[in-house]
Amino acid sequence: MSWNYNYLVLILFTTLISFFAAIQIENTSEKYIQKRYLYGSILSSLSVLFFFKYYNFFSINLNSTLLSKSSQFPLIEWLLPVGISFYTFETLSYTIDVYHHKLKAERNIGIYALFIAFFPKLVAGPIERSENLLPQFRKVQQFKATNFIQGSKYIILGFFMKLVIADRLSLYVDSVYNNVNSHHGLTMWLATFCFSFQILCDFAGYSTIAKGIAKWFDFDLMLNFNRPYMALSFTDFWKRWHISLSSWFRDYVYIPLGGNKVRVSRRYLNLLITFVISGLWHGANWTFLLWGGLHGLYLIIENLLKNKKKKSLLEKHLSLRILKRMFIFIAVSFAWIFFRSNSVSDAIIILKKAVQIDNNVFLDPKTLFYGFIAISILVVLDVFAERKGNDNFLQNEKCSFGIITLFVALVLAIFYMGVFDGGQFIYFQF
Repeated sequence: MSWNYNYLVLILFTTLISFFAAIQIENTSEKYIQKRYLYGSILSSLSVLFFFKYYNFFSINLNSTLLSKSSQFPLIEWLLPVGISFYTFETLSYTIDVYHHKLKAERNIGIYALFIAFFPKLVAGPIERSENLLPQFRKVQQFKATNFIQGSKYIILGFFMKLVIADRLSLYVDSVYNNVNSHHGLTMWLATFCFSFQILCDFAGYSTIAKGIAKWFDFDLMLNFNRPYMALSFTDFWKRWHISLSSWFRDYVYIPLGGNKVRVSRRYLNLLITFVISGLWHGANWTFLLWGGLHGLYLIIENLLKNKKKKSLLEKHLSLRILKRMFIFIAVSFAWIFFRSNSVSDAIIILKKAVQIDNNVFLDPKTLFYGFIAISILVVLDVFAERKGNDNFLQNEKCSFGIITLFVALVLAIFYMGVFDGGQFIYFQF
């Protein structure tokens, strides 16, 4: 509201419609009436999201197919409301869960509105499930020293990821991806791998900070990232990356389409549809659609290879865990080219130039040096946590000398190597 008070109407509208629709769904036993309220709530929420996020995208593409200028769709200049993709999905999952009797409709409008607009997760997630967060607003929250310590550790790590890694690497990535005609070969690959860590640390950094702030207030937000670049398969990657969104699409798109309970060809089509929609969720641009479609193809190919009795030579080599992780990371990084490119034409230029290997590599020594050190620290922490099976240094309420030393070092790294004018979080635009 402090940014643009007019947009307050949107979140109020979506909140009130879903709140009253859920109550009406619960109050009637007539299935067709329940469906009316459910579809009305879904349609109203998606309509707001469509007009503010996708109207111009579809209008531009439709106008390009229309010969008559008199029948062209008008374009509307407006800014994307902050957090609209996140809170819209929360209201959708809430009404759907009430319809399927997975939870009772909330009768307190204040508690429900607080669930939708809870400030740590409002603008960039995680996309919380009502069964996890709603009950927490009914208990009395108290200040606890252990919560403050644990929350502070999340916050420090989150700022380290954002300021020291993401915003530092963005200096190099932006200089390459915003000038694709000026670079070749190794520079393109170096910028792409840097972006892989930039977007991880930018988005996971926000989620980690949000989790820490919520912990200060005695609330537990869901884990949104779980060391995704340690994944051993594409399926494993999507169980670790943006968990709140990937699980949302699984439960409310993939499974309703038939999920795994249909013939194989239909199952693969369901996967592709789900990931194309996931790409569209990220933004109204063909680059995001291609990114989502590519991940859908990754999963289809992975499933096809699993179904074969005889493993390929490649699969035998990938039985080594480290090689599997390297392969998944490279394939995911390749897909990030479409995600980061300013346009499809830019992505094509990058792909063409990526094979033009030469010795003229663009370097930014300070940025890459600090970035490499920070990434190394993060990788060491991830390897340690992966071997232990948990983030014990974050979750442990007690602080040993080693943990205190680690977080003091992270704070010093933030002030010494951090970039404090790097702009907003990437996922604010989604």
